[in-house]
Formats: sequence, structure tokens, C-alpha cells
Amino acid sequence: MEWTNSSRETATILLLSSEPLVRTILTEGLRRAGYVVEPTGSFGAAVDLLADGGIDLLIIRPYVDSISGYEAAKYLHARNPDMAVLIVAGLPEDERIQYRDDLEGFKRFPPPFTAAQLVDKVDEVLKTAKERGAHT
Repeated sequence: MEWTNSSRETATILLLSSEPLVRTILTEGLRRAGYVVEPTGSFGAAVDLLADGGIDLLIIRPYVDSISGYEAAKYLHARNPDMAVLIVAGLPEDERIQYRDDLEGFKRFPPPFTAAQLVDKVDEVLKTAKERGAHT
């Protein structure tokens, strides 16, 4: 099964990233690909959004507020076991992040990922979750 734009329009992503610039860039890329995205920078807001239901995928960063992304993901997943989880540790490729790094003379490792790479990974995670759900 190929993941299409119409499939993406029926999938809702909860994006939890404390860093506003990264949250904005990830949201833009996913929405351009056709996904419905509920972005937040707060763990508490994520809990509230999850309680509203309809979340198919949680995308979370390694650290959120003052807790690890892993612990936050475990907590949220326990409240919605059917939701897939993707922990995104790298940074997206975007001129706004590049400008910020250049301004400070910072270097990045590993290199940033493209929006297309993120969309491909999200498609893969959702497809796998859907197939796993069909077999249970």
C-alpha cells in the first residue's frame, strides 16, 4: 500500500517540540505534504490534545519541557496505545536554521534532514502502524 495525499489527509499528527522554530518548520513541511498537524510546545497541551482523540502519530523531540522525549512519549502512548510514535532527534534542513547557525558559527552533526525525508519516514511509520493494527 502506497501512502498517498488522500491517506495523509486522514492522518492526524500530534507534533510536540519545545523549540518554536523547529516546531514551525516541521509543521510547515508536514502540512505541505497533506498531513493534519496539531503542533504544540508544551507537554501539558499535548496531553489535552491527545484527550480530544483522533491522533494517529506522535512526533516528539528528544527533550520536551523539562522531561525526556522518551518518557513523555511513553506517557502519551499509554493513553493512546493505537497511536504510532516517531522520535525525531535531528534538525530539519531549512534556511532559518542555517542562518541561525551561520550567525553563531555553529556546526551541526548529523546533517539536517530534508522535508521529503521526514515525510517519507512519517509515511513509513503510519503505514507500518496501520498494517500492524489490521493484523491484531
